[in-house]
Amino acid sequence: MTTHTDSMLEQTSALKLNRLLQLCSANLPVGGFSFSQGLEYAIDNGWINNATETHAWVSLTLTQALAPTDIAIIKRLYSALQDNDCERFIEWNQLIIASRESSEFRLADLAMGKALVRLLSLLTSLDSKKYQHLLSQQHMSFVSVFTLAAYLFQLPLHYAQSGFCWTYIDNQIAAATKLVPLGQTQAQNLLFELTEHIDNAINLANNLADEEVGASLPHLAMASAWHETQYTRLFRS
Repeated sequence: MTTHTDSMLEQTSALKLNRLLQLCSANLPVGGFSFSQGLEYAIDNGWINNATETHAWVSLTLTQALAPTDIAIIKRLYSALQDNDCERFIEWNQLIIASRESSEFRLADLAMGKALVRLLSLLTSLDSKKYQHLLSQQHMSFVSVFTLAAYLFQLPLHYAQSGFCWTYIDNQIAAATKLVPLGQTQAQNLLFELTEHIDNAINLANNLADEEVGASLPHLAMASAWHETQYTRLFRS
């Protein structure tokens, strides 16, 4: 028989799951699906032509670029919030912005961050007044605001990191579906396969020392930079 305590725990767990789904939803008005993160140029230049090559591109970027930067910094941003250390939060926010290797990567990060700041300020059921000092910063990375949102939604760190990985994978496969192009079934198979890399990416990120945070994938940076002058394109970056 389910006890009252068990029932309350299940309700709490369901609420956290729903909050995570809301934060990672394609309907979240932050403009994430306006950006291909360099993928459009890679496809246009013939580096990616099918589902197998799409899988290789996204999985490599997830584990070798996002894990040692975005996912590792989410852990540090979350810790700073737990310690009520706004100065440390701002320092990591500045580092993640500085790690963007092209004008387009920086544009995407800051534009989505600004949109999420605006949304958090307008959510009437969410009390974000305590963090106005952070939300009023001139430049806020999407990574930083996403972490703050997850913290305000009372999501565990692992949920926040997993959700961020899902958001990246979902955006990339949505872009690839239009650009490669991929069939809907191929896209769903890729989502199943790529999400199997998330635990590994999080474990890698969480085992890095501060001085090990950061990464560079030259082809990814070049694809983003070259996309800035691509003759025709569907995506802003």
